[in-house]
Amino acid sequence: MRKPHVLLLPLLLVVPLLTSLLGLLSAAPARAADNGSWSVYPVSSAVAARPYFYVSADPGQTIEDKVVVANKTARPLSFRLYAADAYNTARDGGFAVKSLGERMRGVGAWAKLPRDRVTVPGGETVTVPFTVEVPEGAEPGDHPGAIVALDERVDDGGGSLALGVQRAVGARVYLQVGGPALPALAVENVRVDHHQPVIPGTGDSTATISYTLHNTGNVTLEPAVRLTASGLFGRTLLTRDLKKVPSQLLPGQRVRLTERWTGAPQLDRAHVTLTASATRTTESATASFLAVPWAALGTVAALLAAAVWLLVRRRRGRPEGTRGTARPAPASPRPNLSRTGGG
Repeated sequence: MRKPHVLLLPLLLVVPLLTSLLGLLSAAPARAADNGSWSVYPVSSAVAARPYFYVSADPGQTIEDKVVVANKTARPLSFRLYAADAYNTARDGGFAVKSLGERMRGVGAWAKLPRDRVTVPGGETVTVPFTVEVPEGAEPGDHPGAIVALDERVDDGGGSLALGVQRAVGARVYLQVGGPALPALAVENVRVDHHQPVIPGTGDSTATISYTLHNTGNVTLEPAVRLTASGLFGRTLLTRDLKKVPSQLLPGQRVRLTERWTGAPQLDRAHVTLTASATRTTESATASFLAVPWAALGTVAALLAAAVWLLVRRRRGRPEGTRGTARPAPASPRPNLSRTGGG
């Protein structure tokens, strides 16, 4: 199972029991990756500063670049330098990178650093060159990753819990390998969980809509998702542009997302449609649910069943003499067969 190792700008790595790495992602503005104590960023070009590495290469090509590690404290700091592949976190689709020791297939395997550790004096910077050797058989499309500077010291925080903290900062690498660009997006496994009051109209009805957003292409997408819902006879119940969507969905990645719908119908047949779109790709998926007060209907049905049972029992329990009986038909008169007269 993958150990979560999430790239922050800045990046915070938490190590429960000193065995695994965990990070939390925040939205990253277009500036150097920085946690207040140190930062990591590309060497500026002659034109402007670069917040990230944007690199294009063909299969079999080697490119060269430089990363800067800046120490903002007054004392020397030592870091472990490494390259890593990126992925989207399952929790919210945040930009994350694999941890040290995991198998790398892209930038983490192709980027070569001349040294894996660096010490930066207080208030100074160190520039480290590196190369990215794209193999001949590399798949075309985007291969995101990062160059990470990790402080290997573990801070226990001084608390009683067995929890250690490591901090790291990483500069993102957006590597695009030449070849056909195939944007493709899918909406999968749509599910609706509906909850409503026992008696209609006595409270709010809610629906939780869950779905999987899947980048099935080979380029990074910036998806937008619209939620619509219709009722019986095509009535529009809801139209909403969703906000809890990853800003970037990396190639091949899946993210499970949820959306809460307050004020969902309490007596209707609803059809929910999710439409995901990005540059040159659009995909939709639909799910339906029946909004019926099942608890109230069940209670009414139980009461009716009880009433029928009591009526049948009452009829069966009547005394024999009080039951209606059929009256016997009057007997037909017998013919007189005796003969009279003499002789």
